Amino acid sequence: MAPRSWLESATFSDDTTINFDSNDIVIFVGPNNAGKSVALKNINEKAKDKNSLGVVIKDVTINSSGDEDELITWLEKHCRKNIQNPSNPSFQRLGGNVHLSQAKSWWANPHDGLKELSGFFFYHLTTDARLSAANPAPNIALTRDPLTHPIHYMQVSGEIEIQLSTYFKEAFGEELIVHRNAGSEVPLHCGKRPVPGKDEDRVSLGYIQALEKLPTLHTQGDGMRSFVGVLLHSFVVNHSAVLIDEPEAFLHPPQARLLGRMLVEQAPANRQMFVATHSGDFLRGILDTNTDRVRIIRIQRDGDINLVTELNNEGIKQVWGDPILRYSNILDGLFHNQVIVCEADSDCRFYAAIKDVLYQDAADETRRHLMFLHCGGKDRIPVVAKALRTLNVPTSVIADFDVLSNEHPLKTIFLELGGDWDEIHSKWNLVKTSIDQKKPELEAKEVIDEIGKLLSKIEDKYFPKEAKKTIQTILRRSSPWAYAKTVGKSFIPSGDPTAAYNEMISHLKSKGLFVVEVGELEGFSRSIGGHGPKWVNAALEKDLFNDPELEPAKTFVREFIELKR
Repeated sequence: MAPRSWLESATFSDDTTINFDSNDIVIFVGPNNAGKSVALKNINEKAKDKNSLGVVIKDVTINSSGDEDELITWLEKHCRKNIQNPSNPSFQRLGGNVHLSQAKSWWANPHDGLKELSGFFFYHLTTDARLSAANPAPNIALTRDPLTHPIHYMQVSGEIEIQLSTYFKEAFGEELIVHRNAGSEVPLHCGKRPVPGKDEDRVSLGYIQALEKLPTLHTQGDGMRSFVGVLLHSFVVNHSAVLIDEPEAFLHPPQARLLGRMLVEQAPANRQMFVATHSGDFLRGILDTNTDRVRIIRIQRDGDINLVTELNNEGIKQVWGDPILRYSNILDGLFHNQVIVCEADSDCRFYAAIKDVLYQDAADETRRHLMFLHCGGKDRIPVVAKALRTLNVPTSVIADFDVLSNEHPLKTIFLELGGDWDEIHSKWNLVKTSIDQKKPELEAKEVIDEIGKLLSKIEDKYFPKEAKKTIQTILRRSSPWAYAKTVGKSFIPSGDPTAAYNEMISHLKSKGLFVVEVGELEGFSRSIGGHGPKWVNAALEKDLFNDPELEPAKTFVREFIELKR
């Protein structure tokens, strides 16, 4: 049995300890500067020396399998052996260089760290490492010398070469070919694989000349080189544990998603992986595989402490199983400090613009790294809020004033945000009843008359869209809530209803539900005509920072951004 070493547990700076299996694929997600990349660095350093200083990870447990004889056999097979001192030879591999006596000592007690031997089993695949993996390998005597470069594995195995070429073609539309006869080095070429002519093979002059007309991989862009470097170290080189930082770097979104899927589907069964990613596309590719090997750990930063939560796999599968959520950008919320859920895209655009002018110079990144997510109306808000909370993403909701007009979806939204409906039910009921009892703008007969006049003037073959909009407006005027939405909280009767409203709003805000108290988005600037996108386009042309009419909007945005829960 080949010797192996892996991370058995890690204790993070918030004192959370997470245990790992030897074949887990662990994905670190979280906002920018949360500690994802540093976590990989800490694992690599503590695998070498458990007492090394860790910023994100304070402590680790390293485990291993295989006895001393199996270790020596493995070193003899996979490393370059230097017998300058025959009684204590040294072994060199991608990850380092050790003498036999050291290797035996460190292997006997891995719990304090494997010292220099750690590089033989744990490999930290940085950006530079994966780019350099695409560089030509030195040519070796394949029957005698150990494989010391990732390309050597492709050189010695046509099956591995074809497998990686298949992946490369799926991503870039070109094949990947090993040049086995280039002299002192072994480069990779990309393009259409040459077909040997009659009585030719891969060492024939005609084949070599055709191959050398193709571009070499190491002269291509960083995207191609990085993609191959990740695949080589993840699938081909026999590391026990691979630590990959931002594998999606240099890749377009479709290729990032493809790489995420490939990493999970093709990962050897006995390999442990830790991946730090900033890409929702890469994460979507991982989730497409629907495997139980994957574990997602979200890291957030609070001062000098890194708060760690492992996301519930069943909850993630539920989110991924909802077609509407699956094809939305909800997963991008994992990479932000907070998500603000709005009813419509117009709301997101306006509030995001106000936020940008308020916090453009803010030193506190948590105020700037926010995501505004629209969900297509009030009825979808509870579903989206629940999904985000399942993903452990801090979530707030902005809803127009008429969200108070019915128990649902108000109650469901409040519950999904962690509220207790019993605390506000009586207060909400008093507010709703007080508005319901107010006289609407139009009574039933007036509604009938206005719609009748409109219909009598229509002569088109097909019902006009404008007429439909006008009828909807007339119907809204038949409800007191229609007018309430245009003026907001000033429509609430004074006295007990207003007192109940203020108490209710305080409870809603405490859980992250913010009601637009001017009624609706357009209420922040009634000097602008139009509605929805038309209104927002005009609003964004104003001086958002200095326009006095927009002061209520700025106050509102500050309130939901600076909420402490």
